[in-house]
Amino acid sequence: MSNKAWGGRFEAQPEDWVDDFNASIDFDKNLINQDVQGSIAHATMLANQSIISQDEAEAIIKGLKEIQKDFNEGHIEFKASLEDIHLNIEHELIQRIGEAGGKLHTGRSRNDQVATDMHLYTKGQVQHIIELIESFQHTIVNLADQHVETIMPGYTHLQRAQPISFAHHVLTYFWMLERDKGRFEDSLKRIDISPLGAAALSGTTHPIDRHETQDLLGFAHIYENSLDAVSDRDYIVETLHNISLTMVHLSRFAEEIIFWSTDEAKFITLSDSFSTGSSIMPQKKNPDMAELIRGKVGRTTGHLMSMLVTLKGLPLAYNKDMQEDKEGLFDAIHTIKGSLRIFEGMVASMTVNTDRLSETVKKDFSNATELADYLVSKHVPFRTAHEIVGKIVLDCIHQGIYLLDVPLSEYQSHHSSIEEDIYDYLTPENCLKRRKSYGSTGQESVKHQLEVAKSLLAKS
Repeated sequence: MSNKAWGGRFEAQPEDWVDDFNASIDFDKNLINQDVQGSIAHATMLANQSIISQDEAEAIIKGLKEIQKDFNEGHIEFKASLEDIHLNIEHELIQRIGEAGGKLHTGRSRNDQVATDMHLYTKGQVQHIIELIESFQHTIVNLADQHVETIMPGYTHLQRAQPISFAHHVLTYFWMLERDKGRFEDSLKRIDISPLGAAALSGTTHPIDRHETQDLLGFAHIYENSLDAVSDRDYIVETLHNISLTMVHLSRFAEEIIFWSTDEAKFITLSDSFSTGSSIMPQKKNPDMAELIRGKVGRTTGHLMSMLVTLKGLPLAYNKDMQEDKEGLFDAIHTIKGSLRIFEGMVASMTVNTDRLSETVKKDFSNATELADYLVSKHVPFRTAHEIVGKIVLDCIHQGIYLLDVPLSEYQSHHSSIEEDIYDYLTPENCLKRRKSYGSTGQESVKHQLEVAKSLLAKS
């Protein structure tokens, strides 16, 4: 007798290399806990529906738990010839408890079995990702709390634009992560659905109770269509998309960290724990963790594209192509979880060089817009003010000075309405204080923003 679940139809056994190519056990063994959980629910329901006896169900459940324990302790090695986690467990179960083990698959197919495993796995992992995002958000808020008054150059086009609060800058990533968290939370509505009982594609003739297994497994919803239940991989695509977008946000932050830590900027100093050295240049301290996170975006985006292309031409219902849904998802989840942990540690341990930042905003033209606004307050049309300030800046560049260094007489030669108060007006601290519009970089606005952020975290 063939050791394969489908062996009766075939006269010849596949060659070993065919088995290896067909097998998914090397990666879907990650689903053992979910597979056992789903099988226990299925066996419980079969007994409650009198499809198998209570004694058989108890033997099955006891055997499944023992297999799970033995595998997790390294006492079992699964075989590629048995293809996947489902057949390996079933084979081991039959070996241990005999004929009763062969009844576990009654009213079930590997198609709805693997779909159930993947829904359970994805649900648990997404919930964990949400927790990691929230933890990182707490770290960002703590950092921002310390630096409301710290002023740094704000950039557009990587050119210094206007002075901003350091807290305002880093809180931007809080809000990106808040949207990411919202997407993951919303996706749970489409993940938390039970496909169990759909069987291969058309349901089963056995009097199963799909709502019972739904309740036993803690699913919020149930698939209404058996074809949809075994062929749906939307939730995996959506999860990969949410992971990819979150990784893009982390990559943007990583790029800032990399720039801020350069000798050219010196805005921050990274902890040695999140840096590496050079094998040839002894002076180097490289932001390797930030660079790795930036680089891994290509990895997670690739998994998303791969899944979309895999699904593009698939007819209903299950096709073997769908085996390719696992490795990319497993790797993407592993990647984002590691990236969030690393980033949180990196941000929590870095030093913000406040003196350097303060020095920087006094040696640039990021207060030029303030000078234009000052002229507007003197009833000069903004376009005219813009042109006047442009000429003043050009003169400063030629002289090698900045706006706070310009003599009053020179200011008045450009426009007579400029008075002594211009110097107070142009200090970076006062530039921020005048930013009072909602959501702006002004100190009071940032403090309010922090309160909103904290209240959101408190509700989580």
